[in-house]
Amino acid sequence: MELTTPNHFRCPISLDLMKDPVTLSTGITYDRESIETWIEAGNRTCPITNQLLRSLEPIPNHTIRKMIQDWCVENRCFGIERIPTPRIPLSSVEVTEMLSKFKMAYRRQDEAGCRELVAKMKSKGKESERNKRCIVANGAAGVLSAAFEAFSSASFDKYVAVLEDILAALTWMSPLDGEAKSYLSSAGSLNCLVWLLKSGDLSARGNAVSTLKELLSSDKRKVYALAEIEGAKEALVKLVKEPICPTATKTSLVVIFHMVSSSPSNDDTKVRFVEMGLVELLLELLVDSEKSVCEKALGVLDGICGCEEGREKAYGHALTMPVLVKKLLRVSDLATEFSVSILWKLSKNEKREDGGVLVEALQVGAFQKLLLLLQVGCSDRTKEKATELLKLLNIHRERLECIDSMDFKDLKRPF
Repeated sequence: MELTTPNHFRCPISLDLMKDPVTLSTGITYDRESIETWIEAGNRTCPITNQLLRSLEPIPNHTIRKMIQDWCVENRCFGIERIPTPRIPLSSVEVTEMLSKFKMAYRRQDEAGCRELVAKMKSKGKESERNKRCIVANGAAGVLSAAFEAFSSASFDKYVAVLEDILAALTWMSPLDGEAKSYLSSAGSLNCLVWLLKSGDLSARGNAVSTLKELLSSDKRKVYALAEIEGAKEALVKLVKEPICPTATKTSLVVIFHMVSSSPSNDDTKVRFVEMGLVELLLELLVDSEKSVCEKALGVLDGICGCEEGREKAYGHALTMPVLVKKLLRVSDLATEFSVSILWKLSKNEKREDGGVLVEALQVGAFQKLLLLLQVGCSDRTKEKATELLKLLNIHRERLECIDSMDFKDLKRPF
């Protein structure tokens, strides 16, 4: 005997048994997931009646839900499992009320009250993706960021616990809106982020660098503000040198990339990074790193080699040419472009009579790889640099009677 699901237990959209029945202002009941997908797609009418919805907040239909649960129990012999009682999702009214309480708490510097409300927001947000969207859509990031700025201006040490809690919640709400970024970009907030980057626990350091990455990605002016904060560069390099997790390493490299890419060739920012041993650190990191780390490390190295001090460090390191040539055509198009750019900068500025890095590049097979790169294709800018590099390398080819080219057997050729 085949069991038939009663029609009034089925969602009119999915035609499946409803797990969380909700009723619209038109009186028609749907499964929550189906109708919310319909509304999020931009629809403002009832799918069945086509009437305009007076409210986009569906109301839980407990009567139908209990009837469905009873029917499931009665028919468990057919393998029907009882649907669990769903948690009631957050409404915009509830979020607004929570944020209103939070505003009052942070304005009177009630640390315990703020921490309790942040924990409640995070708990509700983790219950479902819908709750998270509801919290974010009602401006939570802006309110939390305003509180972060307020507590930062008061005292880092005194309010470190609530500052770490707020930052963790903001990271969870990413990407941040313009209002949130405005509060987090203030002098007080930036100084606090750097302080947490230096002195916070592992989680706080990861959240701080993640927030800095988002701020710098959308506003290059903040690069200069960050560079002026004492200890910022050192804390970022430490995250690369003493990694706490792969994500934090990559995020730190992105922040450093923004800092060195936005700086002029003679900027103190690049010089300071060189003095901290970043060139050597990057070259060692590039020896055996996965694609994403490799691309970011090469991007940073390309930026640093834009200054004379950076190039001098690269000239003096035995790994420079072998690592850069190895990355050509082996990791990704982006890694190849960065590698060519670095090779070009080093070769163009080589002043030693014996050819220096040009001879080293020839010895590890750079000439053959650059020729292959032109054959398989690359961007116009990279093609120009590769062509110029081949001309520079060709001058020194005659000096080398035998060139031990690289082993190409593992090279993944994109043709």
